[in-house]
Amino acid sequence: MFDKLRGAIDGAVTKATTKELNEQNLSDAVWEIQMVLLQNDVAVQVAEHICELTKEKLLGKRTGRLENLTKIFKKAIYDSILEVLTPEYPLDPLIFARDKKMKGEPTVILFVGVNGTGKTTTLAKMAKMYKDHGFSIVIAAGDTFRAGSIEQLEKHAQNLGIRVIKQGYGSDSASIAYDAVAHATAKKIDIVLIDTAGRMQGNKNLIAEMQKIARVANPDIKMFVGDALAGNDALSQANEFNQAIGIDGAILTKVDADPSGGAALSIAYVTGKPVVYVGVGQTYDDLRDFDPEWFAKRLVGEK
Repeated sequence: MFDKLRGAIDGAVTKATTKELNEQNLSDAVWEIQMVLLQNDVAVQVAEHICELTKEKLLGKRTGRLENLTKIFKKAIYDSILEVLTPEYPLDPLIFARDKKMKGEPTVILFVGVNGTGKTTTLAKMAKMYKDHGFSIVIAAGDTFRAGSIEQLEKHAQNLGIRVIKQGYGSDSASIAYDAVAHATAKKIDIVLIDTAGRMQGNKNLIAEMQKIARVANPDIKMFVGDALAGNDALSQANEFNQAIGIDGAILTKVDADPSGGAALSIAYVTGKPVVYVGVGQTYDDLRDFDPEWFAKRLVGEK
């Protein structure tokens, strides 16, 4: 996982640490790291920021043997990546839902993202996670646009033993979301998970519909689901959804397919919102907490 980027960083560090660490050599080395990040789908402003942080941490360091220099350089990159990935306001959907349940209120989560990212399957994985922790759940079939979407969601719900609130294709998605929230409130159901149509960023009509769903359902958490393999496209999508409705967190799918890792760095830095989970397989249990420390260690070759 992340082998490509980790290998490239290792190569850049090795090249940098064959020379004495002075300001000129440091600038050259940091530029090499920046190129590596850019080539692995890290957005320009994010790569620049990581490299500036790295340079600041390295300037003035006294080093002896090259082995020590390599460790110092890797530690500086690790700390810089960790700083980018650590959110100002962390989000734990389980803790959030426990707090809401204690107040007798449902937790409403809206899932947004473009077609093909695994949004509906990710929703089902979160439903399984909540069910495993003793929460009751209802799902709103808010994607009334894509053919087969309601049946796909119903199949997941049937597998998990969860009810789906639905209408026909072409129905008002906001109305379905509203009905699901009202049902959960009346029946004391803990969690409402709202599926939505996969929207290509830039489609004004679909973005407007999503904004309407957000107004009507008033979700507690607006979760962007992005494909880790999409690189800078995932960042562009997350940024536009964030501007449209203000996302609260992100889930990256297909992390098990060995992406470069650039999408996680870019989304966390540009949106200022945490990557909360990663999808690492096709089963309902293949959803993992995103750990910034684990991620940073993987990228700099720490075992």
